[in-house]
Amino acid sequence: QVQLVESGGGLVQAGGSLRLSCVASGRTSSTYTMGWFRQAPGKGREFVAGIGWSVGNTNYPDSVKDRFTISRDSAKNTVYLQMNSLKPEDTAVYYCAAASRPLYGSTWYFETWWNYWGQGTQVTVSS
Repeated sequence: QVQLVESGGGLVQAGGSLRLSCVASGRTSSTYTMGWFRQAPGKGREFVAGIGWSVGNTNYPDSVKDRFTISRDSAKNTVYLQMNSLKPEDTAVYYCAAASRPLYGSTWYFETWWNYWGQGTQVTVSS
C-alpha cells in the first residue's frame, strides 16, 4: 500500500500562485507514476498533471499547460504541483494520485489506471 498526503491548498486571488505538495509513504518502491487530479463542485475528477517517477516525463492537459508544473523530489518521496496564473475555474479539490505502472498516452487521464489517492486539498481562486 502507498499512502499519499497532500498539503498547500488555500485561497488565492486570480492571477496568483500556489504550490501543492504530496508526500508518499509505504510501498513507494512500487510507484511508477504520480500525478494530480482535481474535482470541482458538481463535476467529475479531471487529470491536471502527471510525472514518471524514475524518468521524469511529464504530461498536462491543455487547460493547465504553461501554467502548472509538476516536479518530484525522489529523496523526499514528494511530488509538487506549482500552479501559476490561477483562474477562478481552477477552483477545486486537488487530489494526489499514484500508479503502480508506467502510464502512456490517454491512460494518464483516466482514474481507473491510478491505484492510490490522497484525501485532497481545497484550492479556491477568487475573482
